[in-house]
Amino acid sequence: MPRPIQALIHPAHLAHNLARARACAPDAQVWAVVKANAYGHGVANVFEAFRAADGFALLDLDEAQLLRELGWRGPILLLEGCFEARDLELCSRLKLWHAVHCEQQIDWLAMHKTHEPHRVFLKMNSGMNRLGFTPQAFRAAWTRLNALPQVDEISLMTHFSDADARRFGEDGIAHQMAAWTEATHDLPGERSLSNSAATLRYNQRDEVRADWVRAGIMSYGGVPDYPEHDMAHWDLKPGMSLRAKVIAVQHLQAGDSVGYGSTFVADRPMRIGTVACGYADGYPRHANSGTPVLVDGQRSQTVGRVSMDMLAVDLSELPQAGFGSEVTLWGQSSKGAMLSIDEVARAAGTIGYELMCAITRRVPVQVEALQA
Repeated sequence: MPRPIQALIHPAHLAHNLARARACAPDAQVWAVVKANAYGHGVANVFEAFRAADGFALLDLDEAQLLRELGWRGPILLLEGCFEARDLELCSRLKLWHAVHCEQQIDWLAMHKTHEPHRVFLKMNSGMNRLGFTPQAFRAAWTRLNALPQVDEISLMTHFSDADARRFGEDGIAHQMAAWTEATHDLPGERSLSNSAATLRYNQRDEVRADWVRAGIMSYGGVPDYPEHDMAHWDLKPGMSLRAKVIAVQHLQAGDSVGYGSTFVADRPMRIGTVACGYADGYPRHANSGTPVLVDGQRSQTVGRVSMDMLAVDLSELPQAGFGSEVTLWGQSSKGAMLSIDEVARAAGTIGYELMCAITRRVPVQVEALQA
C-alpha cells in the first residue's frame, strides 16, 4: 500500500473563499491568483472551483497555456509581465494580458509585430519597491505606452506592502494610496489595487475600490493578517488538508528523549505516536515541540525534532488514539475539526504561504468532488 500521507484539496472550500472575495468587493471583478502552481494546490486541481472568477492571474507562461488547455477563454493576467521579447508572441497567441513594470518591457512592445494590440496593466511602484514605475515616472511610461499601436487598453495597477498590518503605527496603505492617487487621478483605464489583505481589510473604503481585486492567499483559506484575525473572522475555509497516519507508538518514561539531538525529554510517562510525515514531504523542519496537530480530530502537538520522513506527536491524553490514527497536520480532519495552516506556520516560525507551496512531489494529492 502507499505510504499513509495525503494532501486533500477541497474545491468547495476554494469556491467559498472566492465568493468571499467577491462579497468583499461587490463592485469589482475578481482575479483568482493561481501563481506558484496555485499556491501549491495545483492549477488543474483548482480550476473548476475558480471558474466563477472573472480572470486568472499568474506568472508563468506554461501555467497560462495550461489554463487555455483546460478550457478557460476569459482574461489571464501575467502579474510580472514578459521576461523576454519573444514572450510577447505567446501573449498574442494565447490572448494574455500582461503587466508592464519597466522600460525594457515597453521597448519589447515597441518592436513587437502583432495584428491584435495588447491589453497591458501598467504597474506603479507606490512604495513596495519591488516592481513598477515610480510615481514620478509613471505618467511618462503611460504616455509612451499610449502612443504604441501594439497597445490597446492600458489598465493601472499597484501592490500594497503593508495591507496586512499597520505601518510604523499608522494605516498600512495610506502612504501608498497618497502616491497612487496623486499620480493617477486623471489617467483613464481600469484599476487594480487590492491583494487579499486589502480586499479583506480596506475594500469598503471609497478610495480603495477599483475595477479588479486580486484574490490570492485568501482564495486558499490563508489569512493574510493572522494572528490579528483568523479564518473564522474572515469566514474562510482551508483549501488544502495535509493528513497522515500514526505508523508506530512508543511508551516513554520520565527522562526518555525523542528524536535527533534529544531536544525533547519526557518529564513524565508519555505515549508518543510516530507519524508518516517529515520535511521531505514539505512539513516545516523547524516545527519544534509544541506545534499543533489534530489526532483523530482532537488537538495535540508535536514532540522533538521533525525528521526527513517522520515526526512525533503526543498521544498521552488521547487514550483511543494509536496505530493507524489520522493525523491532520493542517486543514480539516475527516471528522470536521479545523486546524489553521496559519497557526501551524506561526508555531514553526514561518507563514502559511510557504507551507502551501512547500508540499513535495512525493505526497499524493487527492481532489474532492466539487458539489453542484
